[in-house]
Amino acid sequence: MQNNLHLHIISFNIPFPPNYGGIIDVFYKLRSLKQLGVKIHLHCFEYGRKRAKELNQYCETVNYYKRLLGITQAIGKKPYIVKTRKSDELLNNLLKDNHPIMFEGLHTTFHLNSPHLKDRFTIVRTHNIESDYYIKLHAVEKNLFKQIYYEEEAARLKRYEPVLKNASLIAAISDNDYKYFNSRYSNTTFIPAFHPNDEISIKKGTGNFILYHGNLSVAENISAAKELINSVFSKIDYSVKIAGRNPEKSLIKLSNKFKNIELIANPSDKEMNSLITNAQINILTTSQNTGIKLKLIASMFSGRHCIVNDMMINNTGLENLCHITNSPKQIIEKINELWEKEIDNSISNERNKILFQQYSNIKNATKLVSFLS
Repeated sequence: MQNNLHLHIISFNIPFPPNYGGIIDVFYKLRSLKQLGVKIHLHCFEYGRKRAKELNQYCETVNYYKRLLGITQAIGKKPYIVKTRKSDELLNNLLKDNHPIMFEGLHTTFHLNSPHLKDRFTIVRTHNIESDYYIKLHAVEKNLFKQIYYEEEAARLKRYEPVLKNASLIAAISDNDYKYFNSRYSNTTFIPAFHPNDEISIKKGTGNFILYHGNLSVAENISAAKELINSVFSKIDYSVKIAGRNPEKSLIKLSNKFKNIELIANPSDKEMNSLITNAQINILTTSQNTGIKLKLIASMFSGRHCIVNDMMINNTGLENLCHITNSPKQIIEKINELWEKEIDNSISNERNKILFQQYSNIKNATKLVSFLS
């Protein structure tokens, strides 16, 4: 137990409830570090989410800072996602002691190269190669204004990224990202994503629907869902459920055209977990190979059959646990093959072996603490 170890964690948003992307990684990292006895001082940028008293049970202190949103913040050389998270109050709070600091995402690194922090041990948790991520958002975005923003933000992020040289350590979330950052900055390690799963819980028997899930307000997921509807789901007779946060209107309209497709907007964590567990097949495809898709990990721990594409699975270490397809024809053929097939014990055992080798929260939290001690 690390009874005397304190750690500042700067989060790009309030990490509760842990119901999307990088916020899931932040929250379950808090939980795991708390289990190891680390005393956490959490700093949250506040926008679009309520303050969460639930965080107090994991943290010694929780501070909130207003994110500086607005069109004027888009002017200048710094990326918008960084500039809008500038806070003098945050810097003053960090200077009250000499504890190590973890910046969650490039987003929170405004003060990383501050001369006031030059003697501090600093970690940047990279959730993506952000410039690549924004380039790919630009590629699937239909709104002209957003296209311009994504293109300009990608360029700013590329220019800004060398700020990472000021970090004592970069903690990459995926093997792909580790290779990228390690080739440019020597101070890099690989610490896989933290997640809600502590055990393998695959339901026996078979399910009676196919599930696609994700944040349905994100261009990448909207594009993937629409492609699946048009090329796969509309061509089969099986029941399909599409579930996720804040679905775009055009996606709702498209889903409603087909009797076998049900769109579930804003399911609770409990409902989403139930959908993943009870589906016969989880289909997970993406056009972006940055970061790690936490929905893939969730589906591996508690879902039955998982159909993925190369972009979703490459260099995750989970390739042997999934059915890999890269065309609508292949997906349909695989659905037909798996529709009545039960998961046997050998598959559960293989998942147990591979998942806990790489994706054990406590194991990865212990690795993180080893750099701080």
